[in-house]
Formats: sequence, C-alpha cells, structure tokens
Amino acid sequence: MSALKSLCVYCGSSPGDDRRFKEAACTLGADMARRGVRLVYGGGGMGLMGETARTVRDAGGDVFGVIPEFLLQKEGLVEGINHQVVTTMHERKMLMFDEADAFCALPGGIGTLEEVIETLSWARLDLHRKPVIVVNIDNFWSPLLDLMGHIVDRGFAPAAFRDCIVVVESPEEVIGAAEKRLVKGVI
Repeated sequence: MSALKSLCVYCGSSPGDDRRFKEAACTLGADMARRGVRLVYGGGGMGLMGETARTVRDAGGDVFGVIPEFLLQKEGLVEGINHQVVTTMHERKMLMFDEADAFCALPGGIGTLEEVIETLSWARLDLHRKPVIVVNIDNFWSPLLDLMGHIVDRGFAPAAFRDCIVVVESPEEVIGAAEKRLVKGVI
C-alpha cells in the first residue's frame, strides 16, 4: 500500500500522436491500482483521460472523475466509476485539487497545460505544498521546462521555483517521486 492516497492526473482528452502516450497512461493506471492510489481526473472517457480511468477501474482501483455538465455529451463518461458532475471548469479544478495529495501530468493539450500552470502558480504562491510531477515522455514537456528556466533566468521567479516541479521520464517513477516529496514535505 502506498503512502500516497490520491493522485490527480492531468492528461489529454485526445490520444496524441505517439502510442507511448497511451502506454504511459495505461502503465500509470495499472501502477496506481496495484499500489492502492486513487485516481482523481477530469471525468471524461476520451483520449488519455479515458485510458487512465479504464485501466485503474479494470485493475480494481478507485477512480473519482469530476466533469462539468457541458462536457458530458462531448467527452462521455467511463462506466463503473464514481463521478461528480459540476457546473463550471473552476469547480472541476477546485474539486480535483481538494481531492488530490499530488498531481501528475502526462502529455496533453492546452487544457492539460493550463491545469499544470495553475497548479504550479498556486505552489509558487504558497497555497499548497503538494507534489507536481510531469512525465516527460519523448521530451514532451521539455519546452515548458525550458520556459520555466527562462522565467527564473530573467528574474521573474526565484531559483527555488525550479523545485516546484518534479520531472520523471517514465510513468513507473511517478508514485515514488510523489511519495518522496510528500515525506520530505517539499514541493
């Protein structure tokens, strides 16, 4: 059983252009179920989101999806998991935040990017100390990491801002990285 109880996974509602993205979603989902870590996610049934949720569910794990009502028709739901339907995207993100001990980003689009940036912004403002992990499959997140370095280098954030994010190369590293940060009490 993991010391990490609940992990919010941000990822695409599309599968992306590389089969490794889907494989990573399935690998992370299976690891979460095996280690007793509840998945908190955006509630949709499409793309990497749906793959992660179905994998956790099919492996006997616990899943909590949060979806705004207006996305129900567009993204659908994964059957057999607990969902909460909310009104706005803001409610969705806040409930996901409240339900998670840590955050993980797999590859995704503008919504995934926005969620990661907001979570990092809240960490920067000392609104939380929850781990934020990105899985940098095939250097997917490298442009964001470069931009974060640029922000620090140009004096818009302190050097310690680099510590707000943990970068791993594979989904198998996520839970261990989150637990290490939780034990240390650092972001």
